[in-house]
This record gives sequence, C-alpha cells and structure tokens, in this order.
Amino acid sequence: MLPAHVSEPLLEARGVSRSFTIRDGLFHRRDLRAVDRVNLEIIQGETLGLVGESGCGKSTLARLLLGLLQPSAGEVRYMGGALSRQGMALRRDLQVIFQDPYSSLNPSMTAGEIVERPLIVHGLGTRAERQRRVSELFNWVGLPAESASRYAHEFSGGQRQRIAVARAIASGPRVVIADEPTSALDVSVQAKVLNLLKDLQSALGLTYVFISHDMRVVRHMCDRLAVMYLGRVVEYGPTEDVFTTPRHPYTRALLGAVPRMEPRRGRERKRVGLEGEPPSPLSPPPGCHFHPRCPWAVDHCREASPELRSLAPSHEAACHLALPLPLGEGRGEGPLLR
Repeated sequence: MLPAHVSEPLLEARGVSRSFTIRDGLFHRRDLRAVDRVNLEIIQGETLGLVGESGCGKSTLARLLLGLLQPSAGEVRYMGGALSRQGMALRRDLQVIFQDPYSSLNPSMTAGEIVERPLIVHGLGTRAERQRRVSELFNWVGLPAESASRYAHEFSGGQRQRIAVARAIASGPRVVIADEPTSALDVSVQAKVLNLLKDLQSALGLTYVFISHDMRVVRHMCDRLAVMYLGRVVEYGPTEDVFTTPRHPYTRALLGAVPRMEPRRGRERKRVGLEGEPPSPLSPPPGCHFHPRCPWAVDHCREASPELRSLAPSHEAACHLALPLPLGEGRGEGPLLR
C-alpha cells in the first residue's frame, strides 16, 4: 500500500513469482519457488529495504526487479509500463551494486575503465567527455581522480565498493538496487559507504532498493521495509512503524535478535525466540510458512495461507494473528486475534 500522497509508484511488482526446476535424484525434478506472489511499490526518491534470512528470496526478487530474470507469474512494471516490454532501454535507469567488491570488479581492467564501461555501452559522450565524467565520478565517491589508472587489486575493500558505486551511477540511473553492499566490509568501513549512498541519493535524487540481513543498517537507511520469509513478503510498511510496532511474529523475532549495547533498566524487553532453521523451499509447510517456528501458531495457521492485509495506515502483514502492541510493551505476551 502506497502512502496517501503518492499517486504512482516508480517501480512495482504485481503478484510476482519465480520458480526454478531442481533435479531431485537421477530421474526426478521438483519446482523450487524462490519468490512467491510478491507485491511491492517503490516510490521515486525513497529507499525500500528488503530483509530476511539467507535464502528467503531477496536477491532473486532483486534480479526480477532489474529484469535480469523473468517472472514465472505476475509482472514487474516501471513508470507504469511492463518491464519486460522495455528491454535494453531500461538498462540506464536500473543499476545494481553487488555484495562482494572483490568479485564484482573485473581484475583485468583499470578502475577508470570499469567506471567508464557503462558510458561506452550506452553510447554516452565522446572519449574526452567520458574521461571527464569518470574523474567527476571518482570525486563524488571520495576517491582521487588519479587512482583511475590503478587495478582493482590495488584498492582496499571499501575503496573497491566505492568504485562499484561509481560504476552504478555512471549512466545516470533512477533506481539503484544495492544487494547487501556493506556485508563484505569491515564494520569501520560500513558506515562510510552507507553515508556515501545517502549523500548520493540526496544529491542525485536516486531511488534505492536496499537488501540486507542487518536490521540496524536498514533502520538507518530505509524509509519503508519489506520483510521476506521463504519467498513471501510477510510484513510491509514504514520502517519506524515496523520497528516500533511489528505486526508479524517473524519480524518480532528478527528484531529480538538484534544485539543491544545498553539493555533497558528494570524490566527487560521480552524477546521472541527464533527456533530451528527455515523449511526447505522445495517442500514448504502448508498454511503459513512460518507456523513451524512460531510460538503462537494455532490450527488455522497450519491450514490456511495468510495474505497481506492492512493493519494500520500503509502497514501490512500476512498473519492470521496481529501484534497490536509495540515491541517491548509489558501488556500481552504475544499476538491477539484481530
């Protein structure tokens, strides 16, 4: 659900699913549904966060939003039109920053050649104009222009990711999908890269889809948040609302796992344990996929699959049970039936 003041999303997923056929033994094949009926609306200039455990479908969904994969069902739309029909014309508008700066940069190219490559692909500028653009981009991301002649292995991890950021914004995109862009970096470097991304967003009017498993990072970076579990979005809303009033037991468990340097004095905030591992996407449980790990599951959770429904303005959750109280309130031990 879009905020009331927004009339049209910039990028949108409508009932998007993606399945892969997996070989199971010598003669059998099975379908793995990596993304399952996802609806998302991404607003111009915002940062939408995607969070969840490893293997929940975040990166697959990112590739669907970029057009690198085609949906098995549903549709991705950009500026009101079907993404699948716009083809290469969109490559300038939709760019990506990959997770690992050590493997995402071509070791046989100089840093300047890496950043210049999108300009060449899209036929932007003369050689002299491209060189000036590369120097400008290096300055924007906090690297000296003269370092453009060096190779990727001559840079630190944080510097490599700055090169990746420069490459992503070189063609003047409107949407940048950042797939865990700081998870491979030292903690001391992460904040600098995150602040760089925020500064570039402000200066260039960028729209981000920010993928992470770190709840503290997404709270710092994101305007709205989509929580994924086993291919499905189970909660979706403004970031502060999701953090202060989580409506899904899985979201509450994720927040409960965030380390706290200074626990609350007196009564401790009640934490929700997250037991066991996620079920295999090859054989997801019936009903709510989260029910085998949910401490409040009832028979209805095991039988019927919940759909996203509005529980507050612009805040949705896919749960038969609601969590009407803010995380940490003393009243109530768990969700209440709506």
